[in-house]
Amino acid sequence: MFMINNCSWRFIEEELKNLEWYQNLRSKVLKAYEESIVYPKQEDLFRAFNLCDYDKLKVVILGQDPYFNEGVANGLAFSVNPGVKTPPSLKNIIKELHSDIKGNIDPDLNNWAKQGVLLINSILTVEAKKPKSHSEFGWDMFTNYVINYISNNKKGIAFVLWGNDAIRKEELINKSNNHLVIKSPHPSPLSSYRGFFGSKPFSRINYFLENNGDEPINWYL
Repeated sequence: MFMINNCSWRFIEEELKNLEWYQNLRSKVLKAYEESIVYPKQEDLFRAFNLCDYDKLKVVILGQDPYFNEGVANGLAFSVNPGVKTPPSLKNIIKELHSDIKGNIDPDLNNWAKQGVLLINSILTVEAKKPKSHSEFGWDMFTNYVINYISNNKKGIAFVLWGNDAIRKEELINKSNNHLVIKSPHPSPLSSYRGFFGSKPFSRINYFLENNGDEPINWYL
């Protein structure tokens, strides 16, 4: 299965279905699921889109690629299912949230998604134990399309770019549409101390949303 079930995002399939690179991406991903262990599970591949309605979209949080260890990735960037040990990157996100707005969160970030936060990685799949193993599949073209479409067709979206792969997509964002761009090093322990800590993304997003007349995100859920 290679389809977004949430009809509010159905335009993606309609616009891309006849493009060669998209069909190549689809074929490579489906073949990878057949021939190797791939994360997230196939049914969770587009979970970020299925939980976050395009019509309610307020925030895009963009990471690099999914967790590559067994049972960790759940289709939402940085998120894990209940009962799964919290990965280091997510621990650092929770640490920054607590420092920023004095709160804690459930490591399963599905409630963020339901409030209008699109949690995606630049690359949506990965082979087990092999980070960035699907980086040549064409996922970047897919996420480039998504970022560009959102930035051109919506106004007042907060784009959060964590890590170099995400930051490279800043050029796709149409700044004239009153978007907020927050960029910092990835929350991984390897880079978090280079500027992720202290970046205060959560309070900055809510200040931006409230100034635009939108409801802030309840990050504590």
